[in-house]
Amino acid sequence: MRDKPIDPVLLNDWYVLAKATDLTTGTLLLCRLLGKDLVLWRSETGHLSAWEDRCPHRSVRLSLGNVVGETLVCSYHGMAYQAVTGRCVNVPAHPGYVPPKQACVQQYRVQERYGLIYVCLGEPDRDIPRFPEWEDPAYRCTVAGPYAMRANGLRAIENFLDVAHFPFIHTNILGVLENPVIEDYTVSIDDHGVYAKDICVWQPDPYGTGEGTQVSYDYWAMRPLTAYLRKNNPGGECLTLMYSVTPVEEDQCIAWMSIAMNYAPELSESEVIAFQDMITLQDLKNLESHSPQLLPLTSSIEFSVPSDRTSLAYRKWLKQLGLTYGVLEG
Repeated sequence: MRDKPIDPVLLNDWYVLAKATDLTTGTLLLCRLLGKDLVLWRSETGHLSAWEDRCPHRSVRLSLGNVVGETLVCSYHGMAYQAVTGRCVNVPAHPGYVPPKQACVQQYRVQERYGLIYVCLGEPDRDIPRFPEWEDPAYRCTVAGPYAMRANGLRAIENFLDVAHFPFIHTNILGVLENPVIEDYTVSIDDHGVYAKDICVWQPDPYGTGEGTQVSYDYWAMRPLTAYLRKNNPGGECLTLMYSVTPVEEDQCIAWMSIAMNYAPELSESEVIAFQDMITLQDLKNLESHSPQLLPLTSSIEFSVPSDRTSLAYRKWLKQLGLTYGVLEG
């Protein structure tokens, strides 16, 4: 969208690029992150690699090649690159030839966690955001997505943090038109992000009893493009969501929803995912209609109301971080 450098705030963070189950041995996955094309692949022994999707010999896509043992073989001249080092280890046109040092693929840090593949293009100063419920046997966990959007990733996170749109976009599901009131709530900012506590919204049937009531949510924007939600139900029942947004470009993103719940065992995984698919689809039209698409960090472009308290704190936090990619600074 704009020819500008990527600031270290985003460059040095972790992003979801695939489900772990989608990256079987021998599979090559073409992905795009922050305007850069990458290829993900597993060697035959299971080594996981995230590389620039470019052969350093004649700059064709490595994702057009094949996995052979512990190497990725380029489709153009058959040159093989070793999984761990990224070095060229075979040039078929010249048996016994020792390639120069620059015959090496650009590699990136990659981890597998929570059933997802995470990649960092820079030097990560923090680990992947923690999702403790995923490791708790009392919770059923699943991943919904990917959701491709022609939308700014920061706008997607801000939408996730917002409950005032529930009665209007998720009518008779997460809210009702007859009771759109959002009472005051608490928001704080610290070194670990933005916290919003006890945000209440009226829902028509939040607990499957056929009766409407106020529901309370806690939100945590733990990274610029990662947010967490916790909904505590009566009787110790709990739903948590970790929303991970991958910035493809400044105006394009892919979202992933990790879901953990310790109740409703009668709901199948497909039903849980189908519900999240429906909610995301309802949000999509508005997310793709923003003008400007980039997120304003000043009040000169958009006005705010009291229920935007979380949004305002999120924008303030991004400004404090010095974020420049994907934002309008006024």
